[in-house]
Amino acid sequence: MPKLPDSLPGAIDLREAGKEAQALKMLQRLLKKHPDDAQLHFQAAWCCDSLGREREAVPYYEQALVLGLKGKDLRGALLGLGSTYRTLGEYDKAIATFRTGLEFFPTAREFNVFLAMALYNTQQHHEAMQHLLRAVAETSNDPDVQSYRQAILFYSEHLDETWK
Repeated sequence: MPKLPDSLPGAIDLREAGKEAQALKMLQRLLKKHPDDAQLHFQAAWCCDSLGREREAVPYYEQALVLGLKGKDLRGALLGLGSTYRTLGEYDKAIATFRTGLEFFPTAREFNVFLAMALYNTQQHHEAMQHLLRAVAETSNDPDVQSYRQAILFYSEHLDETWK
């Protein structure tokens, strides 16, 4: 395969083809020329995560956010950074990042699910269950789950209550 010229689309193509290491090298070269490009930082973070190099991904994610990602890329970077923090055991940072994601994207259910995992890791089981139950009730296509949607939503807010 001939060497591709360094470009963001070329790096994305490599990453999508499963050649994350080559994509990361290309992105690192591009970042030397364009250190203030949020998109390059985001793509480098994504490659690092795909390669299992989570600790290396963090500064790329953080810089991408500082430089002002927008739209679906902001959404992806917040989820990626929060998830990476969680896998590194930095649970408070993960929770804060997922909550920020929910502030920007209140209907993005993936943040609720990942937030629930981080809350679980910090022994905040009650709130974790609330997020998961709401996500299940609001997104499940299962007709049996949907027939109990209102009950699930109600009980998500009243997990510790009993009635006599």
